[in-house]
Amino acid sequence: MSALDQRPVVTGDAPAVSKRTRHVKGTRPSWFVYACLGVVLVASMFPFYWSLLIGSGDSYTIRDPNMSWIPGGNFFANAAKVVNDPAVNFWVALWNSILSSGLIALSVVFFSTLAGWAFAKLKFKGSSWLLVFVIATMAVPTQLGVVPLYILFSDLGWTGQLGAIIVPALVSAFGVFWMTQYIRQAVPDELIEAARVDGASSFRTFLTVGVPAARPAAAMLGLFTFVSAWNNFFWPFIVLDRQNPTLPVALSLLQSNYFVDYSIVLAGVLLATVPLLILFIFTGKQLVTGIMQGAVKG
Repeated sequence: MSALDQRPVVTGDAPAVSKRTRHVKGTRPSWFVYACLGVVLVASMFPFYWSLLIGSGDSYTIRDPNMSWIPGGNFFANAAKVVNDPAVNFWVALWNSILSSGLIALSVVFFSTLAGWAFAKLKFKGSSWLLVFVIATMAVPTQLGVVPLYILFSDLGWTGQLGAIIVPALVSAFGVFWMTQYIRQAVPDELIEAARVDGASSFRTFLTVGVPAARPAAAMLGLFTFVSAWNNFFWPFIVLDRQNPTLPVALSLLQSNYFVDYSIVLAGVLLATVPLLILFIFTGKQLVTGIMQGAVKG
C-alpha cells in the first residue's frame, strides 16, 4: 500500500465541525456579562473607598450632611495616631497576626493534605465513617467549646499567649474535606499504581504524586485559612490581653472610649487590610494559574 493510500479519510462533516469549533473559540461574552461584572466590582470596591473617605477626614466628617465624596488629606495623620497609640500596640499586633496566621495556614494545609490523601487514596477499615465524623464536626458551633477551651488553656498557663490561638486552629475539618474531594478527582489511581511498581513507599508516593497534583487546592486553602485567621476576632479577644493582641483585637481598642473617632478607626481598618491586599497582589496570578492547571489535569 502506497503512502497516498494511507491518508486519513475526511468526511463531509469535518469542515462544519472545524467551523463550529472556531466559532465557539471566538465567542466573546455579551455586554450584559461585562455590565454585571462591573456592578460586582463597584460593589466590592465601595467599602474600601468608604473607609478611605472617612479615614482621610476628621472626627466630624461622618456627621457632616454635606460630606464630600473626595478623600481628604488627613489619612496619614490618622494612620500615625493609630500606629503611635500606646494602648493599641500596633506593631506587636501586626507581628502577632502575621505569625499566627502564617503558622495556622501552613499547619492546616499540611495536615489537611495528608488527611485528604489518606481518605481519598488509601483504603483502610472505617475510612468513610471517619470522614463523615470529621465533616460532622463542622456542624458544632465554635461558641460551644469556648468555656472548656478557656479553662484548659488557663490551667496550662497559656492565656495571653499566641499559642492559645494557634494550637486550636492547627487542623481544620473543612480543609480535610476540601483536600479529600480534590485529591479524589485530581489524582488517577494509575499514577499511584505506577509509583508503587517503581518501588516508591506510601509517603514517597504522596510527595511525588499527591503533593504536585494537590498544589492548586492547597494554595487556595492556605490563602483562605490565612485570611480567616487574620480576621478572627472572637477567640483572640477572649484569650489574649491588651499587651499581646492581634490586629482585630488591637483595633477594637480604638472604639473603647466614650467618644469614638471613626476617622481613626477606619484608618486603622485600612492599615490592617493593606497586608491582605499585598498578599492577593503577589499570589493572585499564581493561584489562578494553579487552578487552571488543576482543571486541565483533572
